[in-house]
Amino acid sequence: MLLKSTLEIIIEAQRNSIDKKDLGLKREAIEILPTLTSHALIISGVRRCGKSTLLFQLLRTKYKQALYLNFEDTRLYEFERNDFTRLDSIIFDSKSNVLFFDEIQIIEGWERYVRQKLDEGFKVVVTGSNASLLSKELGTKLTGRHITKELFPFSYQEFCSYHKITISENSLTDYLSTGGFPTYIKTNEEDILINLLDDIIVRDIAIRYGVRDIKTLQRLALYLLTNTGKLITGNKLKTLFEVGATSTIMEYLSHLEYSYLFFYVPKFSYSLKKQLVNPRKVYAIDTGLVHINSASFTEDTGRKFENLIYLHLRRKYKEIYYFSEKGECDFIIFDTKKIHKIIQVCYTLNQDNMKRELNGLFEALAFFKLKTGTIITLNQNDRFELKGMTANVVTAYDFLDN
Repeated sequence: MLLKSTLEIIIEAQRNSIDKKDLGLKREAIEILPTLTSHALIISGVRRCGKSTLLFQLLRTKYKQALYLNFEDTRLYEFERNDFTRLDSIIFDSKSNVLFFDEIQIIEGWERYVRQKLDEGFKVVVTGSNASLLSKELGTKLTGRHITKELFPFSYQEFCSYHKITISENSLTDYLSTGGFPTYIKTNEEDILINLLDDIIVRDIAIRYGVRDIKTLQRLALYLLTNTGKLITGNKLKTLFEVGATSTIMEYLSHLEYSYLFFYVPKFSYSLKKQLVNPRKVYAIDTGLVHINSASFTEDTGRKFENLIYLHLRRKYKEIYYFSEKGECDFIIFDTKKIHKIIQVCYTLNQDNMKRELNGLFEALAFFKLKTGTIITLNQNDRFELKGMTANVVTAYDFLDN
């Protein structure tokens, strides 16, 4: 429990700190965030991807009189549900009708409080770094009263804008190893990404979900980082990590997904049951995180490259599959429940892999009855045709610039 005067001091101190900050590069996401209405705006994303900075930029540009409160402030560790009453009093005194709550989901009963403020006519923005907590609580107390937008680490375009460099093969290879976490881009200190991974595993997963076997959870995360772009199943991971039950591994995989650390891409099938039982491909939230934390002794450039392309697609589309019949195609993209794009990823197209890559793409095009697909490479442009179908080979830096 906190005194009202203590809360006032913390709110003022946080606002003064924001006013002094250099907010750096204007995030692309700020242009697509909806205007605040009677619905709460939920901004979710992995820890340290820039959610707070995005809020600060909103404060500076659109909502200068908003009341801001970051609940991860160590001075708020004693904040309890009853303290919302004291916060109400401060909000009333501020005469602000816009409320920015950073990481409020760590406070029990937060969703009821946000719903109350919406019912009172306030405009509310909430950030959170755990999709599970947000989705579960939004689905019960804020049904029909929220709009959710995801924030990712810096895109390739943002990376180039920050460094004031051109879209090119060289800048793309730099981005492939550096990734997009803002603080790491600024400092290039490897400990930032090492500590970030530990924070996500311990604070966002182990503590919140009461996971006791933290060592196995850490080993699993490192294994997935080392094997991005590969197929995984719960049963194989259960055997590999000598865990007693497949359900335990599946629970860990869910925690890692809900913390935005990993994404799991299903094999396309018109049968939902088959989608659930088939192996899934795993991708990480950031290629820099993979580069620094991977246990592999090789560069694994091709799989990091595929991971980079996946992240670009995932920023735009949520329904993504891989295709596997006689051959394999990396990404089958649906938009509004309709087939939209078919994409193959190959770091370097050469005589050794060209037949395999083309066959996988053309097989997928024939299956979905599309005429044109794309093969994304590091630096090649080309065009292939087969039975009325076309495969356009494009450079990744051109593809990512659109």
